[in-house]
Order: sequence, then structure tokens, then C-alpha cells
Amino acid sequence: MANRTVDLLITYRLVKLLVTPFDKQEAFKYGIIDKDGKVLKPYKSLTATKEKQAYTVLHRFVFNLKRILKKVGLGGTLGSFAVALGLLLRENKEYVPHKQLIERTIVKYLKHNNLYEQLINENNIVTDRNEEPVMNCFGIDLYEHNGELISEDEYAKTL
Repeated sequence: MANRTVDLLITYRLVKLLVTPFDKQEAFKYGIIDKDGKVLKPYKSLTATKEKQAYTVLHRFVFNLKRILKKVGLGGTLGSFAVALGLLLRENKEYVPHKQLIERTIVKYLKHNNLYEQLINENNIVTDRNEEPVMNCFGIDLYEHNGELISEDEYAKTL
């Protein structure tokens, strides 16, 4: 039970970092990254404890992942979020029973930080679907295209 709780907390933290824009990250406030996530100060050059806490291995991993997702067209925050959760669920089936709990927790966080409405409006998409979605996360249909999991807005561009 403790492992599942720790896993859920790590998942929450990972997804929270994925959803938070670069300019809202602590690392941005300390001038470690720019608004696009580009590194301005390498980790080795950081001296203050607060800077090191704002730019841990987890942060670097997530920032790199966010930049990669943006390059492949998944720059929309909620779309990125849905794909991240979809990949997690597809990779480890043990999280499937916790999907609603994860979604509720994230939506609660987004509403608490006044981000929910903005994200919903950003991803108001209607597509002509040629196939059935693989799954749905946060109300966004996810499709498999060329072996990759993509959000419905990216899928619409392939039609």
C-alpha cells in the first residue's frame, strides 16, 4: 500500500510539473531557465540551496520532456497532460484503477490555481474521427498514430 501511495504522489508531482508553464516554474523565477525551458544556468553552476531545489533531476527530466513534447506538436498544456497520463496508464496497468483519482486531483489543483477554465478553452476541439480513440484522459480523446499516442487535436491534423 505504501508503494502505491508513493507512486501516486510521484505521479502527481510529475504531472503537475508537466502542466505548469515554464514561466510559472521556480527555476524560471531564479533565472535558471527561460520562458521556453531553455537552460540559462547549468546545474553545476548553481550555488544557492533554493536554486538547487528548484532545478532537481526531476525538474530537468520534466523540462526536457516538455520541450520534446512541444517539438512534436503537443505544446497544448491539457493535451500534453492527457498524453502523459495516457502513456503512464498504458505503460503500467496498475494505475488504471487510480485514473479517476489522478484526474480528480489534477483538476482540483488546476481549479485551485485558476488554470482549469483556460486549459479547457485552449483545447476545445472537434474532429472528424476515422477511428476509435484508444482512451480518454481529462476529456481529451487519445489516438494511436504510427505507434505513438497523440491527443485529438494532433490526430485531427493527420486527417
